[in-house]
Amino acid sequence: MPAVTLKAHYDGRAIQLDEPFTLAPDTRLLVTVLEPGTDTTRALWATLSARGLARAYGDDEPEYGPDDLRQP
Repeated sequence: MPAVTLKAHYDGRAIQLDEPFTLAPDTRLLVTVLEPGTDTTRALWATLSARGLARAYGDDEPEYGPDDLRQP
């Protein structure tokens, strides 16, 4: 099985997946414990990145096509 990243949380008794995913018995797992606020920080970075991309690829930017690519 290829590696997959799933969101989950600890409910005080067990780790609960936040989205449906079928796991076979004895499936090996790696668990990463994130500090509180990690999702908020990640969302802020994603917003900042999206704004930067919007500025770099705004409506006033020229369109580039295959003819603009250089072959090595």
